[in-house]
Amino acid sequence: MELRKVTGEDAEELFRVITESLDHLRVWMPWAAGGYDEAMLAEFLADAAEGWDRGALFPHVITVDGAIVGLATAHRTREPDLVEIGYWLHPAHTGRGHVTAAVAELAEFAFALDGVRRIQIWHDEANLASSGVPRRLGFTEVDRRTPPREPAIGNRVGVDVVWELRRSRGE
Repeated sequence: MELRKVTGEDAEELFRVITESLDHLRVWMPWAAGGYDEAMLAEFLADAAEGWDRGALFPHVITVDGAIVGLATAHRTREPDLVEIGYWLHPAHTGRGHVTAAVAELAEFAFALDGVRRIQIWHDEANLASSGVPRRLGFTEVDRRTPPREPAIGNRVGVDVVWELRRSRGE
């Protein structure tokens, strides 16, 4: 598994991976619920480039043997010491530790950002696969929030589980 910055050159392959993954994603991710088209991808890639330039949004493709199999993103929040990480994986590549490895690497990237001392992962309570990632990486569950930030669609039950990993200065 390798993690690298998403670029416009990834458009064709990333679009294929997303569309192949839609049935898997739409039950958890509102952006995938209504389908996905090339205009949505173009907007995502433009936002990604602008986010990198602003130092606020850091989407990375997850690759295996050079092929894109998913995405992991670090996002600076309004709280200057906090970064949130989100992720998804093509269903043919789940259960192999790729997301856990990607999030571990992305957490180190995030902690290297100026002032970052906390990383959070949010997921719906019913998404047991997503809960395994922060558990394996030593995150602590810090909250359960209702109503959720995103609508309860598909398999979502409408309770956000919030996990956090902290690092003090000098670690």
